[in-house]
Amino acid sequence: MDHSPPAVETPLLAGLVDDAALFPPGNAPPERAVPAHRSHLTSWYAAMVGPFVAPAARLAELLPLLSGAQALSVTFPEGPAGLAEVVRTVASAPGAHLASVEVAVPADVGASELVAALDEHLPDDVLGYVEIPRNGRGPAVLDALAGGRYRAKFRTGGLVPAAHPDERELAGSILAAVGRKLPFKCTAGLHHAVRHTDGELEQHGFLNVLLATDAALRGAGPDELAATLADRSGASVAGKIGAMPADRTAAARAAFGSFGTCDIADPLADLVALGIVRPPATEENTT
Repeated sequence: MDHSPPAVETPLLAGLVDDAALFPPGNAPPERAVPAHRSHLTSWYAAMVGPFVAPAARLAELLPLLSGAQALSVTFPEGPAGLAEVVRTVASAPGAHLASVEVAVPADVGASELVAALDEHLPDDVLGYVEIPRNGRGPAVLDALAGGRYRAKFRTGGLVPAAHPDERELAGSILAAVGRKLPFKCTAGLHHAVRHTDGELEQHGFLNVLLATDAALRGAGPDELAATLADRSGASVAGKIGAMPADRTAAARAAFGSFGTCDIADPLADLVALGIVRPPATEENTT
């Protein structure tokens, strides 16, 4: 029986990592980030790589650099204003394909109003993610998304400690999404596979999030999810990932679609170090 690590084409890893190289803390300039993304898409781990993430405000400098109908996920941190223009602009750019948009909810925009704006301007073949506010408005936004075509986006980190939800808060977010059968993605802070401390920042692990999603789908409560998110043992996390049956892995990935990171090298290195994936022999010999 073959016990070698799975290829990245498996449901566990396919399309897991969105390339957010333009965003903090990496802040790569477009003239470096775009060629690097092309390199990712031709690498041995290409199946793991999702769209190139870009703010709507930077499309003018970015689009001339793209080629080959590269998949874009465009962020709207100020809300849905400008969505129609971006859809038209990307549609007319030969080097890009609009795969998804990620829209924040302004304080003065209601959840139903935001959904209506997406309904009006977003083509059926473009995924829509709505960033869930980390305040009392969150449940209403989730309710507005439930049963529809749009997905949730949870912010899991940032440049300051307060930007990182603790395990209790993130457990509640995962349970809220799973309970509404609402797929979600995460953004910021998931630089590594396993929960860890980076200076003043308590950062979640993306494999911890996947395991917590699986637990939520199995009916676990907030205590179990919080404990799963708090697990700092690479051996423990990797062992649980390796023991998940294929059907549960597929279900967890259908719920937790992807996460954005400013440096794809970090999550990839963790997956290799944990033995979850193994690079080709030529890659191992040159690293």
